[in-house]
Amino acid sequence: MKKTGISLVTAVFLVGALTGTNVSADLETEGRMHKVKTGVDILIAEEKDLLKGKKVGLITNPTGVNADLTSSVDLLHEEFELTALYGPEHGVRGDAQAGEYVDFYIDEKTGLPVYSLYGKTRKPTPEMLENVEALVFDIQDIGTRYYTYISTMAYAMEAAKENDIPFIVLDRPNPIGGKSIDGPVLETEFSSFIGLYPIPLRHGMTAGELAALFNEEFGIAADLTVVKMKGWRRSMNFDDTGLPFILPSPNMPTVNSTFVYPATGLIEGTNLSEGRGTTKPFELIGAPFINSTELAEQLNNLYLPGVRFRAASFTPSFSKHSGKLSHGVEVFVTDRDKFKPTETGLHIIKTIHDLYPDDFKFLENGHFNLLMGNDWVQAMIKNGASVEEIVSNYENGKKDFMKVRKKYLLYN
Repeated sequence: MKKTGISLVTAVFLVGALTGTNVSADLETEGRMHKVKTGVDILIAEEKDLLKGKKVGLITNPTGVNADLTSSVDLLHEEFELTALYGPEHGVRGDAQAGEYVDFYIDEKTGLPVYSLYGKTRKPTPEMLENVEALVFDIQDIGTRYYTYISTMAYAMEAAKENDIPFIVLDRPNPIGGKSIDGPVLETEFSSFIGLYPIPLRHGMTAGELAALFNEEFGIAADLTVVKMKGWRRSMNFDDTGLPFILPSPNMPTVNSTFVYPATGLIEGTNLSEGRGTTKPFELIGAPFINSTELAEQLNNLYLPGVRFRAASFTPSFSKHSGKLSHGVEVFVTDRDKFKPTETGLHIIKTIHDLYPDDFKFLENGHFNLLMGNDWVQAMIKNGASVEEIVSNYENGKKDFMKVRKKYLLYN
């Protein structure tokens, strides 16, 4: 049969030409439609009564934006009586490097006081909260226990409870998904700001879900409300959400960074560079003493699921080995569902430990143990245990956590 029609795309563009509309822009916008609505979007659209008539304090950073990239600071300042801002590590505007002291200042745009929760105190004091009747948390977490924002949230919940202030979490996606659980559960004697509570290294929960778990399981007992997202599913990673990715911290520039972080973040506890000071932090790891070709070959010969390694050399501009040519590998996650971050990180560290026993070192400050949440992993590596033995040692704790976790999951 003879074809007399024209394609849908052609027709659409003809209509656009006739009407003078920018159809290509409209189609592009349609292709970027947001599948997920975050807590701040739901708050403004449906839950304003939570904050109406109250003096509001907001804990946030550059990731606190709505789907159109409008800052939560601006949104809440316009809609409610916003009286104070609180900044986590890296600050409200994200301009402080890892571990850098952040001081009190006045926000130029709003004129509001900005209290640091990564300065003289990491917990809001009564003085910081004296003009606040509701405390709101809106920060993008990255799904790994040793990222400090969830500790900031927990301390703020404690302060809210102590000062009889309701605490509201505007929920956001777990960028590495909400299904996979990985790594050892933290042992309480290794509790620190990079890991307060006994949860696994990769917990598979959103900030709102963690807030509920912390509140009930660890006795915070705050007046907690979680403003849930709409459209988020546990199988989603951040690329599936349709949302814009705002780097959560200066050394977490892409979604790929968030996936490798639970593996290569462990490098922070060693004398290896974790790639800070390069354009690919946590994706590049190495040191001046490593033979990059040898290391890449050794790691690729392990055939670890969902990951490959490329021999790479780089010169960090700051942090460990600053200004020194370093050699190592670039980590490529090839299958995010199959990738096992803790196992991969342990294989990297053990392989370098075994290849370069005179040069490789765990830092003497005990940082590796705080990241790992125990001291026995380091001891097993030093004593020649296999990664398989180490992994089997934490499997039961992970299973126990999954039973507790189930009670606090908010999304299918």
